[in-house]
Formats: sequence, C-alpha cells, structure tokens
Amino acid sequence: MRILGIDPGLATVGYGIIDVYGNRMHAVDYGSILTPAGMPTHKRLNEIYRALEELIKKYQPDDMAVEELFWNTNQTTGIRVSEARGIILLAGERNSLNIFEYTPLQIKQAITGYGRAEKKQVIVMVTALLNLPAPPKPDDTADALAVAICHSQCRASRLAPYYNN
Repeated sequence: MRILGIDPGLATVGYGIIDVYGNRMHAVDYGSILTPAGMPTHKRLNEIYRALEELIKKYQPDDMAVEELFWNTNQTTGIRVSEARGIILLAGERNSLNIFEYTPLQIKQAITGYGRAEKKQVIVMVTALLNLPAPPKPDDTADALAVAICHSQCRASRLAPYYNN
C-alpha cells in the first residue's frame, strides 16, 4: 500500500510518501511545496493544487492522510491554512484517493506513544521508523511523514473505521 501524508499550510505544505508492506514501512519521497509570501492567495492555492496533483499522478498513492488543523490564536493564519487544506482535500478527491484525517494528538500518539510529545521527539521517531539517513527538513516534511506513518498504523487497527471520513 502507498500512503501520501500531508501537513497542510499555505506557505509550506509538507508531503511524505511511504510504502507499507505488512508492518514494514519505506519512504518513497518527501519534501515540501512552497509558495511565496508576496503571491496572491488564489495563486498560492492554485500552485498547491497543481503541485499536489503532479505528486499524486507521479506516485499513484492508494490513501491520502491529512493532518487536521490545530487552531492557535491567529485566526487569519488559521483561515488561510484552512483554505489550503480545502484545496488539498479537493486534490485527493479529484484523484480518487481514499482520504483520512488525523488530529495532531492522534499523530503524536501513533509515532511516539505520547499524544503531547515535542516536535523533536516526533522527528527522531520518524527518522528511526523509516530508517532515514538524516532527519527530514523542514519540520513540515517530518510532520507529513508522521501523518503517513500514523495512517499506516491506524488503518490496520480495529479502530480504523472511526478514522475514515
């Protein structure tokens, strides 16, 4: 099974593609989709959609797992990230992917065993679980791989039906 994990954002969208064979995982590709701050929002959203669709066509994932938003105090930023997240979900739907969504707490729990783990702990575990030569950069990329790993673990559990949206 091939899983595309996504850490949504407007400036940076982290992505991670993993293959899962039983309980073994292998990183296929990972990185970030970047959009410049001075670009109008509608053009940034279009760039995210275009780049994501290109990744989907190239790697043909079976499932797409997306991190749900954690609302912080800046609602303007949250709205822009929500718009990007909508575009990400649309790209998955338009390309007939099975789409799953996970909260940051669920992701950290699946990766580290502790839902309130620090970002550094998640990065260390992602690097170890995927046997990567170095920690993925930037953090958004590590987060996207963590989302993919979380989905690989959750899809096999008895709770899997509760994660499918």
